[in-house]
Amino acid sequence: MGPEVTCPWRGRLPRFQVRTWIEPVVASTQVAASLYDAGLLLVVKASFGAGGPSNHSANPSPRGALEDEQQKAISNFYIIYNLVVGLTPLLSAYGLGWLSDRYHRKISICVSLLGFLLSRLGLLLKVLLDWPVEVLYGAAALNGLCGGFSAFWSGVMALGSLGSSEGRRSVRLILIDLILGLAGFCGSMASGHLFNQMAGHSGQGLVLTACSVSCAAFALFYSLFVLKVPESVASPSKDLPAVDTVSGTIGTYRTLDPDQLDKQTAAGYTSSPGKTKPPIYIIALLFVGAIVYDVAVVGTVDVMPLFVLREPLSWNQVQLGYGMAAGYTIFITSFLGVLVFSRCFQDTTMITIGMVSFGSGALLLVFVKQTYMFYIARAVMLFALIPITTIRSAMSKLIKGSSYGKVFVILQLSLALTGVVTSTVYNNIYQLTMDKFVGTCFALSSFLSFLAIVPISIVAYKQAR
Repeated sequence: MGPEVTCPWRGRLPRFQVRTWIEPVVASTQVAASLYDAGLLLVVKASFGAGGPSNHSANPSPRGALEDEQQKAISNFYIIYNLVVGLTPLLSAYGLGWLSDRYHRKISICVSLLGFLLSRLGLLLKVLLDWPVEVLYGAAALNGLCGGFSAFWSGVMALGSLGSSEGRRSVRLILIDLILGLAGFCGSMASGHLFNQMAGHSGQGLVLTACSVSCAAFALFYSLFVLKVPESVASPSKDLPAVDTVSGTIGTYRTLDPDQLDKQTAAGYTSSPGKTKPPIYIIALLFVGAIVYDVAVVGTVDVMPLFVLREPLSWNQVQLGYGMAAGYTIFITSFLGVLVFSRCFQDTTMITIGMVSFGSGALLLVFVKQTYMFYIARAVMLFALIPITTIRSAMSKLIKGSSYGKVFVILQLSLALTGVVTSTVYNNIYQLTMDKFVGTCFALSSFLSFLAIVPISIVAYKQAR
């Protein structure tokens, strides 16, 4: 296959080449995930107390004891649920990544999609048969034992990296994230309306969960029978075998610049034999920056649904769906940001811009009292997706293509493990502070987001030397 495989949004396409695109799998999986996330929250909320469209109906007090107890019950559910979701992939995700590198790239994607389908079926059966919410822990465990999101997304990133050149990899990976965001936006916008399609205790949420199962099933069958692995175009040119594609220019970290490799090739730079190993300390700094930033993001995302369901916002099902959809708009703005910034900035600068964007938005969430203020804070987070995606792109330029699956799954498992701890800590902090200062978690996330800039700044300093 020719280089056109790496650029599905442009160029003339040979016959059947569209089958190498991972985008249909990402889109259908994310629609299923966004419907599932909204449905899970609303089903759990209904199970822990019959609150109507507003939380005022069951208690004459705006911030009564019933609302607080319901919030604590939902928070405790998510503490256990997130522990199961975060820890069970540790048993299988790395093995799936190793198998994908050694035998077939689709292994981690297909197996994890099977787990996604089983977990969505669990929520559907809970709604249909009125099972206790504890069965959802078992559904989450099945999902995790099949690799979960860690195995799925590392597989997606591996395929995206293999099918793109180093100079365009940041844009290629952020394009996949854009598809993820657009699909999540559509699913979230529809989730509140689909949840209310059938009335009654046993019927409410049935249409929503059935749609989620359908999308997950489509993603699995597409990946099994349609998707093909693209040929790698990331290898260096045969005409210039001496170009150091691992460490960039001679002894420096210039491969973080998306266009730097092409400039080196044009200038005829060659590497020295002693500079062919990847700079481990640079990879470690990127790992630290990604983990600290992810703690800030995960903590905010975990607490935000609880925050909007209580006073002072007290959102209903439809408003919740719209709010979740607003979170997916950052995929669009981050894509546009990378498209523009990659032409004039190095990756480290783009990462810093994204971290400042999220940290500023999290700080504004501390002072949210009305719905329009929430959306202003969300708008400030417009580049929040850039850091993690760009860090993945930077790492892929420092390692061999045959190691993509293992390295990406190690990063994803590290994020998942810290996410488990983050979820537990943040939910407990939220329970302790929701009556005193409900914005405590958002203030902490803002601090951590700015703190994550430190290791990235060290990388930039090393790059400039």
